Amino acid sequence: MSFSYEVKSEIVRGEYTKTSAIAELSAIVYNNAIIDTYVEIMVDSNVVTRHIYKLLKDIYNVSLNVEVVKKHNFNNKVTYVLTIKDNIDKILKDLSIYDNDGNYLIIPKDYIISDEEEIRAYFKGLFLVTGSINNPKKSGYHLEFVVNNLDYANMINSLLNVYNLNSKVLKREKGYMVYIKEAEKISDFLRLIKAYNAVLYFEDIRIYRDHKNMTNRLNNCEQANMDKVFITSNKQLKDINKLMEYGVFDSLDSRLQEVIKYRLEYKEASLFELSTIITKKTGKVITKSGLNHRFRKIREMVEKLDKEKK
Repeated sequence: MSFSYEVKSEIVRGEYTKTSAIAELSAIVYNNAIIDTYVEIMVDSNVVTRHIYKLLKDIYNVSLNVEVVKKHNFNNKVTYVLTIKDNIDKILKDLSIYDNDGNYLIIPKDYIISDEEEIRAYFKGLFLVTGSINNPKKSGYHLEFVVNNLDYANMINSLLNVYNLNSKVLKREKGYMVYIKEAEKISDFLRLIKAYNAVLYFEDIRIYRDHKNMTNRLNNCEQANMDKVFITSNKQLKDINKLMEYGVFDSLDSRLQEVIKYRLEYKEASLFELSTIITKKTGKVITKSGLNHRFRKIREMVEKLDKEKK
């Protein structure tokens, strides 16, 4: 069972008013109906089909026929075809699919989405028939609606962004996709359509993944720091070995001899750790910056000796 199916199964259980039902049906019929002398609505979910059937019965009291059509594919899925034959003209005008003169409307009239309750209902209907959402447990964050018309896609995009959902429109081979990629914004959309159980599940997964990503980043950072310490220490040890080869150790001042002695003893220590060790063992405070300065002097001496040898 997909996460999309679970979300759809949850939102069809919600209550509705007459105006919100009309807004929801408007989105459903516009996006998922064949219109002739009859109206055919094709749905892949039995749960969604029953919900649409109930809405049409409650609001328009029409006779409806439901047919189950088997798809001949690998999954043996079925499509539910819901057919309306009565009061077609009234229903289509009421749902703002056609205007009073019988002209097809690409964008529904304002009364369909005139307040927040109706906008939420419209989003709900839109999601039921064109929407899908990735399971955050199995893949990345992605919610989309697939529609046929660019003007309509832009209208949906603008409506979503009234709620700051950062949605975008993308041209597909067939139609247009309106999509949301940010986890927080997808969660906000689920709240809008009152999929509260889905929100809780989504947020639990999001928090877990964010925590896991943060842990990985910290581990990577720690590994990078360890690598940096190793590289720095290795360079210092090479410089020290060079000084030993040149036989100049005894001629160095006591401060440089001291850091060489402790670096040879604590080969894997960071500069900060080494400065702490020297301070504690000698009773003389030396900072990380001071220690770095001494190793720089050693490096300069090695470069000078290398040049003289050449």
